Amino acid sequence: MSILRSLLLVLGVATVLAALVAIFFGLYDGVVTLVILLTLGSGALLLAHALIRRRHRLGSLRRQFAFAVAIAIGQLVAAMVVGAQLMFVSGHDAAIVLAITALAGLVAVRAAQLFAGGVMRDIDALHTTLAAVGEGSRAPSAATGSADELADLAAVANAAIEKLARTERARRDLVAAISHDLRTPITALKLLAEAVDDDIVDAATRREYLGRMSTHIGALSDLIDDLFELSRLEAGEIRWTLQQVQVEDLVTETVEAMRPHAEAGGVQVHVRVPPTLGPARAHPEKVQRVLFNLLQNAIRHTPPDGSVTVRAEEAATGVYIEVADTGSGIAEVDRDHVFEPLYRGGADAGRTPAGAGLGLAIARTIVEAHGGRIWLEESAKGTRIRFFLPHEGAPVGAAGQPRADPLTVAPGSVAES
Repeated sequence: MSILRSLLLVLGVATVLAALVAIFFGLYDGVVTLVILLTLGSGALLLAHALIRRRHRLGSLRRQFAFAVAIAIGQLVAAMVVGAQLMFVSGHDAAIVLAITALAGLVAVRAAQLFAGGVMRDIDALHTTLAAVGEGSRAPSAATGSADELADLAAVANAAIEKLARTERARRDLVAAISHDLRTPITALKLLAEAVDDDIVDAATRREYLGRMSTHIGALSDLIDDLFELSRLEAGEIRWTLQQVQVEDLVTETVEAMRPHAEAGGVQVHVRVPPTLGPARAHPEKVQRVLFNLLQNAIRHTPPDGSVTVRAEEAATGVYIEVADTGSGIAEVDRDHVFEPLYRGGADAGRTPAGAGLGLAIARTIVEAHGGRIWLEESAKGTRIRFFLPHEGAPVGAAGQPRADPLTVAPGSVAES
């Protein structure tokens, strides 16, 4: 297809030029011009295609540019020789044009070398940077001396290096956090097992130790399950079918399931969902998992006599759901990291000893898999986490930015304080 396109280009241009010659100098000259242009143009482009197929043998870009210039100049020289033979031009005129052509060719080759030199320096800089990345460097230092496509390529390479560095740091932090969370219960289990095995405790203490062991085993099991689920979610290995879900029923069911846990800690839970709220297109069990995780975090961080409020509101493009508490809140320095797996910030911002520390990360992954978004909302007291679920057919970008207007606040709700 590429060769055919080149030949059609030559045919079209040669026909137009030959027609102009025929109009001004006669049909014979026009036909001769067409034959010469077709022969030289087709031959030059076929030679170029043949060389392109053997680029690996041509060497550097400088040589490739030189070949391109040589083909163009060679075609011009051949045209002058043929013209002189056919008496289109005199030998005197042909010699002068050939001299001019030779100088033009030399200038063109040198210009091509200069341009190729700049391109090669930029390519060498990219090569050096990428080679350093291959050796373990994660410093984005690719730079070019131009503002062309190579500069864009360098910018993309630098962005990729920065993302790779962040990913590796996150992986190291995750491994360190998991190691810490595994070491604590395993050490406790080892000590408890040794105490039970040595028969140095009475029956009542043994039962107490076995209960503690069961608690640690449960924590380990939860951590492993959450890690497995998070890895599958982030890898996109989980597929689910979306359906119309009544948000009010889903929120109420989840809150009622968590209410005994909240009341045991002296925390009140309120629901602020308008009865006119329409359905959302989602996977009910996954959205309920998000609500469970948010409610567990909110209750865990809310002191006795505090409260947790769940709100929902419908928008043109989807549904907004919010979980707000009157707890200690999250420090500004930790706000950008609370949805990272096992993030440990001030006062255990993203996790607590009672949880595996993956709840918010799993919630974020589930919401984003629905085409939505989850974020921390500004709050004068406590923590407000809001997420958005788009309607079917709504652009995914509709969840790309938080709403400027707050959710409707019912009288007596927490957000009034």
